[in-house]
Amino acid sequence: MRIRNCDILHCNAGWRDFSFLKLTTDDGLTGIAEYNECYGSVGLSAVIRRLVGRIAGMDAMRHELVHQRLYAMTRQAPGGVNQQAIAAIENALLDIKGRALGVPVHDLLGGAIRNEIPVYWSHCGTYLIRPDIAELCGQEPIRSRDDLENLGRRVSEAGFTGLKTNMITFDETGQVGRHAPGFAAAPGWPDLNLPQGLIGQLRDQLGAMAQGAGPDVGIRLDLNFNFRPEGYREVTHGLDDLGLSWIEIDLYDAQALADIRRRIHTPIASCESLFGLREFRPFFEASSMDVAIIDIPWNGAWLGMKIAAMAEAYEVNCAPHNFYGHLSTLMSAHFCAALPNFRVMEIDIDDVPWKDEIITWRPDIQKGCVQLPPGPGWGAELNEEIIAAHPPKFIDTN
Repeated sequence: MRIRNCDILHCNAGWRDFSFLKLTTDDGLTGIAEYNECYGSVGLSAVIRRLVGRIAGMDAMRHELVHQRLYAMTRQAPGGVNQQAIAAIENALLDIKGRALGVPVHDLLGGAIRNEIPVYWSHCGTYLIRPDIAELCGQEPIRSRDDLENLGRRVSEAGFTGLKTNMITFDETGQVGRHAPGFAAAPGWPDLNLPQGLIGQLRDQLGAMAQGAGPDVGIRLDLNFNFRPEGYREVTHGLDDLGLSWIEIDLYDAQALADIRRRIHTPIASCESLFGLREFRPFFEASSMDVAIIDIPWNGAWLGMKIAAMAEAYEVNCAPHNFYGHLSTLMSAHFCAALPNFRVMEIDIDDVPWKDEIITWRPDIQKGCVQLPPGPGWGAELNEEIIAAHPPKFIDTN
């Protein structure tokens, strides 16, 4: 069974686009994967097409050989867009192999340790601070502290035991916003200094959400790339008494992150923007984080298991980075099912209504857990009619 060619599909999802690879073999078997071109990975689809051309004719069942060849071909420019392309191909090959053997992908990863995957509600409130996005999601926009409290209550009533939010702020006029200078999306870039009064605003935000959610819902705060180490130290120290489930920090300096971790009691989660064993290794060696976050669309489920195995040697649990579409959620669920050192899985809840129709599977969440689906491979198909009905708005397909 040889790799023949591929198709690339994009689907608008309101304020972002979802992207999919469909890989075909010479006997007509196909495998699918979700990848992410919309956030910073411009040209990823072209790289995928080029790399698929390089491996055409190779045995589709030998995904490790394919991965190693693609890595060798791109080793002078490792990580980044090249690794994301390799991951998309690897994930599609795992789907092909599972279908060919009649087994789910988690069996290829060692077999399911669990059939229910605990999840937390991610980007809680983050999307809803924009009225246009709130309307797309069929929700009321966030305008006040009371709205944050009500949102926390909504999470609890839906049966979730955890949520994660970003830095939501209110200025002196009461206007809601998000502190995100690390993405050039708010004042404070490129210096990334901590603005006066932000810690107080964060305490107010988190207090409101916790009040609504109640004591049985763990609260997580994602600081992203929005500070230098000095700012991270100040913010984490200022929030350390709140009993958060974790504070998430993106830093490319393992020693600086380890220094922050040593100064506080709150667990630190990190590494969602890293690629491969070589980038993760110094963070494990420095004891930089309590929870290692692995992006499966970026790294691939097979390589993700290798990274997680290295994490286990350092007694670190892992959580997938998953804020994409349902196929990414499905891929991440298979990964989590087979993962011994598993912490919890991320999932976005507020989204456009047609997200549930893009693939033939939607998350079945019961008591805060996604139920593992039956079927070979990933256990789903792309709904190409729905994808065609929502053409991309943010990705250049020319």
